[in-house]
Amino acid sequence: MILLQAQGVGASRPGRQLFHDVSLTVSSGDRLGLVGINGTGKSTLLRVLAGRAEPESGSVRRGRGTRVVMLDQADDLPAGTVHEAVAPGSHPEREWEVDAILDRLGIASLAQVGTDRLSGGQAKRVALARALVEVGPGGGPDDDSVLLILDEPTNHLDIDAIAWLEDRLSSHRGGLVLVTHDRHVLDRLTTRILELARGRAYVHEGGYASYLEGRQEREAQAATAESVRRNLARRELAWLRRGAPARTSKPKARIESATALVTGRAEAPARRGELPLHAETPRLGDQVLELHGVGHRFGAPGEGPEAPWLFRGVDLLLDPRERLGVVGPNGAGKTTLLQVMAGRITPAEGRVVRGSTVELAIWDQRGADLDPNQRVRDAVAGPARNADWSDAALLERFWFDDDAQWAPIGSLSGGERRRLQLLLTLATRPNVLLLDEPTNDLDLDSLRSLEDFLDEWPGALVVVSHDRAFLERTVADVIVIDDQHDAERVPGGYAAWEAARRASGSIGSASATVRSRATAGASAKAPKPKPTKPAPSVGSPKPTEPAPTARSTSTLRFLTKEVEKRMRKLEKQREALVVELAAVDPTDHVALAEVGHRLAEVDAAHTAAEDEWLALAEEAEG
Repeated sequence: MILLQAQGVGASRPGRQLFHDVSLTVSSGDRLGLVGINGTGKSTLLRVLAGRAEPESGSVRRGRGTRVVMLDQADDLPAGTVHEAVAPGSHPEREWEVDAILDRLGIASLAQVGTDRLSGGQAKRVALARALVEVGPGGGPDDDSVLLILDEPTNHLDIDAIAWLEDRLSSHRGGLVLVTHDRHVLDRLTTRILELARGRAYVHEGGYASYLEGRQEREAQAATAESVRRNLARRELAWLRRGAPARTSKPKARIESATALVTGRAEAPARRGELPLHAETPRLGDQVLELHGVGHRFGAPGEGPEAPWLFRGVDLLLDPRERLGVVGPNGAGKTTLLQVMAGRITPAEGRVVRGSTVELAIWDQRGADLDPNQRVRDAVAGPARNADWSDAALLERFWFDDDAQWAPIGSLSGGERRRLQLLLTLATRPNVLLLDEPTNDLDLDSLRSLEDFLDEWPGALVVVSHDRAFLERTVADVIVIDDQHDAERVPGGYAAWEAARRASGSIGSASATVRSRATAGASAKAPKPKPTKPAPSVGSPKPTEPAPTARSTSTLRFLTKEVEKRMRKLEKQREALVVELAAVDPTDHVALAEVGHRLAEVDAAHTAAEDEWLALAEEAEG
């Protein structure tokens, strides 16, 4: 059945059109994902579809008998306990469902806690639980008539809770419209994607993969059109410069057309280009950050020996190219461990040693305080200097165009402010970066930009995240903290940890962890010697001839990424040369030969890079 029809819907904010002429139909069984960079109006559109806001133009009609349930980031919880907020006036026979949902979302222990005592992340999980209870088990007796609208439902959920939520949403028989930054959720659940870009709406049939393909094709067409426009503009400009006699003999319309070509501005492609953003990153020495026997607990040291421990005996050495993730269930102490590493919290036991060359920055879930009257570019530059090209380049890389750079912070959306807080952290040019749930409230394009930024960034990275795709892209190893206060280091990153959990059958258990140090490699609990450079083990016989030493997994991963980065640059050079070759006059044999020679050199370099990549892949597998 048809649950909702929107026709020609539009909305704006002061000085800017958010979207216009959005038309769509949602029927039972539809799974619609809504994507777009922060500030394009995704949350506004969700509220319009749910009937919580009126569109400035167009109309929204809901089918007879349609029941709309929405999770809105702007919702406030009512006064009372968590249980009362989640299930006000629920029937006794539904108590089991309420308890099960609270348990799956990791907030069962908060059932009798007042909503005014919750943290921001806990409040978001309670709001999600309330929406799921309102839908009912399996969607309710008339579940195909329920339209479920969710705005960032995976924020503040741990990995197991996200997996459970995926299963629950996949069984929903009604309609689903959601905004999420979690690419795994989009890939598994969606059957259509609605993309908001520069005030326009693009519908991609077939889910997340079709959206990526459709967007890539659109950007390629835009790049081709821009190349044609520039060639026409160049020829028309040459024609105009021939002099007054030539111009007076030409029709006035031709002159106006030429002027429009020369001065016209084509729509910029969505993808940002390569920008030199890492040149000013300070160099790290051999000693970065060390944790020796570190442990912490609630209330320490005031509550004494009865306070529960979060983690104990953590020994960790970061190297200058560290790529480390921290995972585990909510409440296990991941954020606390990051705060200890940043020096914001003194551990209850153990010590933290920081190298003399370390310039550390942390981006946590609060972010920096922002002055609503300050301009975006001035906030990034800071009070001590004027904004320069490097600030503009960083802003451009993270989707702040010229207009947004000069806008007051007060005019930004919530997601744009979160993105600006990230930029303020990166603008300090740290060489050790700690990220606490960086994907919350960031759009997909900003996430990809951040991943690309970190790919090329020369410092050490430690990230706490429940975003599986982000972990797969950014970290080489993970520290797993479980509810038994243990911390294990697992080489191979999130994929290796996930594979080990599946092999042990522990997927879905909030207390699951990987315990086999023999197979997992170096442990965060096992003290490690402080290496200054690779050297033979103490007491080992000295070889008479140099023997080849197998390179570590992290070294191979780093080298592979460097080759992939080189290949991407060569591919962009090749694309530019193909466009240049197409624009050359066919009769100009010298120019044709020169561009063709450069194209052949780029092809040869790309082939050599591919061979190098294959060799590294074989070495990693061996």
